[in-house]
Amino acid sequence: MAQERSPGEGRTRHSARAGTEMGPAEVEAVARAAHAGQTDKAGRPYTEHLSAVAEGVRARGGSDDLVAAAWLHDALEDGVLSEEWLDAARLPQRTKDVVRALTRRPDEEPEAYARRILATPGARLVKAADLAHNADPQRLAALDAPTARRLARKYATMRGHLGLTPDD
Repeated sequence: MAQERSPGEGRTRHSARAGTEMGPAEVEAVARAAHAGQTDKAGRPYTEHLSAVAEGVRARGGSDDLVAAAWLHDALEDGVLSEEWLDAARLPQRTKDVVRALTRRPDEEPEAYARRILATPGARLVKAADLAHNADPQRLAALDAPTARRLARKYATMRGHLGLTPDD
């Protein structure tokens, strides 16, 4: 539910120390810096959503690789980090694969997006946490009624495409 930006607007360059893979705290710091100043449709800091999705992944039993993907799940789509950054980032391949799977493509049909998520190990769990936070009644209540209804339908439809149950 991030506010739209033009491609590349606000794109942030982040370098990481050479050597070992980025830890969860480092990934969180990169995501927070990349999304700094970005707000959701209700005007809240967008990093609140990222934090909630990361916590949702952790609560669903997700590994550090998937928590990292949760922090980064909207970064490419929102244009705050680039494909080149992701390619070079000291992240596990699984994290990179999940981030790419969760990045919507221009004019992509929801069914195609769902198939890519289902084909990528771990992506469904991250998307479940994302949809759970996006569809949170308190979060939707901050929006005007038509927007809240539209988004609730959109999220329910995607849950259906992914075979998610109320317990997911």
